Amino acid sequence: MPDDTPTKREPRKTGAGARGPYGKGQRRRAEIVEAAVRVFSQSGYQNAAIAAVAAEVGLTLPGLLHHFPSKTELLLAVLEERDAVTAVMLPKKGADWRTFLGSLVAIVRYNETIPGVIRAFALLSVESLSADHPAADWFAARSARTHAMIAGALRSGQADGTFDPASDTDNLAFEIIAMMDGLQEQWLRSGETLDMAGIFGNYINRLAGQYGRDHDRLVWTG
Repeated sequence: MPDDTPTKREPRKTGAGARGPYGKGQRRRAEIVEAAVRVFSQSGYQNAAIAAVAAEVGLTLPGLLHHFPSKTELLLAVLEERDAVTAVMLPKKGADWRTFLGSLVAIVRYNETIPGVIRAFALLSVESLSADHPAADWFAARSARTHAMIAGALRSGQADGTFDPASDTDNLAFEIIAMMDGLQEQWLRSGETLDMAGIFGNYINRLAGQYGRDHDRLVWTG
């Protein structure tokens, strides 16, 4: 691993604990992350200059490096911030599979409101297919984690008798992920005019109708 290996982050503080110099530093870090999203969405990670991010927030390069010692550190902060927002939209562990799939539709709908973030994320995801990309491991781990969550939700439905016991939940999880990723690309190419959430919601309803015990019970109602 090169010298720009990310350092361990301190827990985020809010409320009274976020006041004073620490709170100001956290706000500045948030501004830098937002600027990085804008720059990465235009140029990708590989072509983006960290100095351009600094300029976006009115900092010198040394000033930015005080908050994020490396470009890799900044990249991972961008990725983690995006996932932190959508993670709270997922249901608690143990929720039934319909609720879980419904939360995926809600996430897709939310993604339609943040095109700059989604464009940056899509570019970074493609770039990370290169084994030497600094986010390659992060995206690989995220992909495995997402697959495990979806497959696990479907298997819980098999266990309680509400989801087809003969279905291949691993393959269905891959199919759902592929649908989300593919629609995201088509949405970006359409100039964000495609009804990404509507199409995905209808797909989820068809899947629920095919594999769910209550074939006429919709997951998504628009």
